Amino acid sequence: MKASLSPAGYKKARGCMKTNQFLGEVVNGTKVLNEKSYNFTIFGTPSHEPWGWQLHGHHFCMNCLVAGTQMVISPVFMGAEPNVIGEGTEKGTELFTDQEQLALRLMSSLSEPTQKQVRIYPGIGAEDMPSWRFHRADQRHLGGAFQDNRVVPYEGVKVSTFSAQQQDMVRDLITLCLNYLPDKALDVRMQEISCYWGETYFCWIGQNVQGAAFYYKVHSPVVMVEFDHHSGVFLDNKMPLPFHIHTLVRTPNGNDYGKELIRQFYK
Repeated sequence: MKASLSPAGYKKARGCMKTNQFLGEVVNGTKVLNEKSYNFTIFGTPSHEPWGWQLHGHHFCMNCLVAGTQMVISPVFMGAEPNVIGEGTEKGTELFTDQEQLALRLMSSLSEPTQKQVRIYPGIGAEDMPSWRFHRADQRHLGGAFQDNRVVPYEGVKVSTFSAQQQDMVRDLITLCLNYLPDKALDVRMQEISCYWGETYFCWIGQNVQGAAFYYKVHSPVVMVEFDHHSGVFLDNKMPLPFHIHTLVRTPNGNDYGKELIRQFYK
């Protein structure tokens, strides 16, 4: 895994595992919630031919496919409950604050009329949106587990209508969400995303104030990034709070799990 990821990506992956251990200690459940309660699987044989690996467990699922000199890491799920470790040997571990705070700055920089268009629902609870838009486990996420090949609607506003500075903030936000990729792979991925910039949408659920729970999605034909504050699972907050975060990255139109890359490899 370390060889496949950027240093920042490997650090974040390990941070998810360490946070899982911390959560287990908090709720006295380390037999289930610990740093090593993950499954690692290799598909195929590492070679020039297509092969891949998957690591999955609580608050972490990453899928990597390698074919020749190309690599796809998607879909990716990373989460934390809590987002910051406040005590113990891993005190100071902090995972998703950068993605949270940059998104808040972006949303707050938009004009009020644009914010109204971007904000598809002002409330973040199940009662604030139609049933198709809320899942008991995934909550506001549309690309979670068992959602492969789901047709997800574009929501919100095209980012190409934002100011140049705001569009740069969107690019920076996507880059943060994809920073598990090594530098060259990230550059190639961002070039691909730029080709569909005119079809890239940004939406928001909830309020955009410090301390409030919210959800956002950046979505185009080639990338879908979701960020969501969740209610408690092992902790007892019934309403979403900022310390419990889920993030998702999908590659729409066929390249989750590198399926399109495999098709082209054998073409």
